[in-house]
Amino acid sequence: MANEFEFYSIIPYLDKIEHVFSGVILCFVGLLFFRQINKHVEILHLQSKIAVWFSFFFAVAMAGFWEIHEFTTDWLFGLTSQMGSLLDTMWDIICGTAGAIATSRYLTYKARKKELPLIDVDNAEDPQIHVTSK
Repeated sequence: MANEFEFYSIIPYLDKIEHVFSGVILCFVGLLFFRQINKHVEILHLQSKIAVWFSFFFAVAMAGFWEIHEFTTDWLFGLTSQMGSLLDTMWDIICGTAGAIATSRYLTYKARKKELPLIDVDNAEDPQIHVTSK
């Protein structure tokens, strides 16, 4: 939509801002996936570090996947979402990773306080699930 309404020419670095925020959002999505993957275990000894690492790597992998998607659609349909530039692609991945790093640091801080979003809060009510942070 930003291409369609020419927002990229109006707002400087909008593309990079979007990729930073996608890294943040995808870190939380990764944390949600981690929780969903592990919800059927009867006694769950989760380490917060594993949850944070999983969410970080999920976000970075999705940043790479998105750039592969952009490259493929550009190549197949003759589009210009990557502006034909490896530099744009790499900066997009770097910005997504930077957002994921910042979010992972936040999640590590919350894990140390045993307040990891989507993990500690929800599991505190369930006596069968034990969450540990080391």
